[in-house]
Amino acid sequence: MTVLPDDGLPLAAEFPDATHEQWQRLVEGVLRKSGKDVTGAAAEDALSTSLDDGLTTRPLYTAGDGPPSVGPGLPGFAPFTRGSSPAGATAAGGWDVRQRHERPDPALANEAVLADLENGVSSLWLTVGDAGLPVSGLERALDGVYLDLAAVALDAGADVDAAARELLRLYEARGVTPEEARGNLGADPLGHAARTGSHDPALDASAAALAGLTSRQYPGLRALVVDALPYHEAGGSAVQELGCSLATGVAYLRSLTEHGLDVAAALRQLEFRYAATADQFLTIAKLRAARRLWARVAEACGAAGCGAQQQHVVTSSVMMTRRDPWVNMLRTTIACMAAGVGGADAVTVLPFDQAIGLPDAFARRIARNTSTILVEESHLSRVVDPAGGSWYVEQLTDELAAAAWEWFQEIEKAGGQAKALRSGLVGERIAATWERRSKALAERREPITGVSEFPQLAERRVDRDPAPAKPSGGLPRVRRDEAYETLRARSDAQLAETGSRPRVFVAALGPAAAHTGRVTFAANLFQAGGITPVHDPVTVTPDTVAEAFVASGARVACICSSDALYAEQAADVAAALKGAGARTVFLAGRAGEAEETYRSAGVDDFVFAGSDAVATLTAVLDRMEVK
Repeated sequence: MTVLPDDGLPLAAEFPDATHEQWQRLVEGVLRKSGKDVTGAAAEDALSTSLDDGLTTRPLYTAGDGPPSVGPGLPGFAPFTRGSSPAGATAAGGWDVRQRHERPDPALANEAVLADLENGVSSLWLTVGDAGLPVSGLERALDGVYLDLAAVALDAGADVDAAARELLRLYEARGVTPEEARGNLGADPLGHAARTGSHDPALDASAAALAGLTSRQYPGLRALVVDALPYHEAGGSAVQELGCSLATGVAYLRSLTEHGLDVAAALRQLEFRYAATADQFLTIAKLRAARRLWARVAEACGAAGCGAQQQHVVTSSVMMTRRDPWVNMLRTTIACMAAGVGGADAVTVLPFDQAIGLPDAFARRIARNTSTILVEESHLSRVVDPAGGSWYVEQLTDELAAAAWEWFQEIEKAGGQAKALRSGLVGERIAATWERRSKALAERREPITGVSEFPQLAERRVDRDPAPAKPSGGLPRVRRDEAYETLRARSDAQLAETGSRPRVFVAALGPAAAHTGRVTFAANLFQAGGITPVHDPVTVTPDTVAEAFVASGARVACICSSDALYAEQAADVAAALKGAGARTVFLAGRAGEAEETYRSAGVDDFVFAGSDAVATLTAVLDRMEVK
């Protein structure tokens, strides 16, 4: 029996060091088994993933990738990559759990607010004005709230001055001292311009006035928010979100200093709001890069020690789906985890039914408990910047920061954020990004679980009270599921009118081992468009397929099997389907050299991984005359 030494010998000391080239050779072998004959760096490239803005994620990162261009430093010190404060969220026992409320009825809003604060929420984010709670209802909505304990962040758009003054009046009326008041008054003229397409100079003056007031009298209040959500929610990339936030922040610094604040005081008036998505590493790196970038701005302004960025992070509304909304709980959990690991100061988890309407009590409970579980049970806040030191995260942080700085400089050269919005530069660039992403969504290269992958046509629809109309007229608001939602709505309309959804007959050839893979693929594809697959009988032949197709009640068919069985039976099966009245016959898979043979026998089109699912499904519903 070998006795292990107790002299601190590393457990891997006797293992030889492996080289990067040896690892590449192993990768070559794996790829060769899948039919890809590539060697060397090309093997590694084959496993790399392209991101927006020309960035690439490689399958392996090592110390040889080199240090980032700017060292990450330590938490609480410039460039603040590792955190804005020395202890991060560890000293407070976790991040600030900030719940959003937009219910217009003050009494109902108050009921929801108190329930949240009594069950783990530590601050409130209130939508005030036409898009939410009326300014006159703010007092009722905050009835029973200890305003010296719970921070309040306002989101009032054009009503920011009235809402802010009302909140300040409530502080005074309830005996909250200026030193005890905490939160953000929510002035964001450029964010409002991005949402509405109209830049109101009066909002600039109001923001400057509120900043002057809070800087003099309310040390715990910030007057302005740099909201990057309008750019994210228009379909922008992480780089575009970061660059627009920098340009907006710089514009506010210029305005505040012109109105008499020094740079340090102006910096303390800003809070930044970013989106967190289910892409956890991208979110973590984005938040780290945001702090580094803002520290660079502060340094350039002569206030390097004051460049700690205050971050409010919100789980993405773009990723939320209306179909199978329960899956949104998983998405928001990952996004919340990424926000916390990335060093967010405050985190808002959107309820899973947010895309449908006003959230109910259960949805709000799950949203707030998401943070509670991650902090109290998963202990994510015990370590400051737990992702720091990861070669991947550090490299991605560096690349995002560099690309975002370039975009920020381009905006500045165009005259700043306000001019870039008016000229269309920001909107056009974001639209191009969303167009590329929409293509990936349509081709299911970016899958949406429960929508484009593994949809459930028999799911019970979730109904909610409608939410107030949001500001519009500027940048659009997009969702990943919107193309598929249009298809599903057409199917729902037919179901309501006729009692049944459109159908596709699945003509599976041969044994299950031969057809299961492509049957599953085809069923997922057609269900994504609200089309019910009819796979009965389990397998068909050229002699039995016509009778089975007629019995299915479908008008479209899809042949599924292995390439070998296609060569033997597909042409005859397609011909039989056409003879039985099939308007359209699909074949699952790429036909290759046999395409012309299959088409001449009656196959109209081919569906395969990477094909445009939205275009295919739209065409199928059109041929079925589904409105």
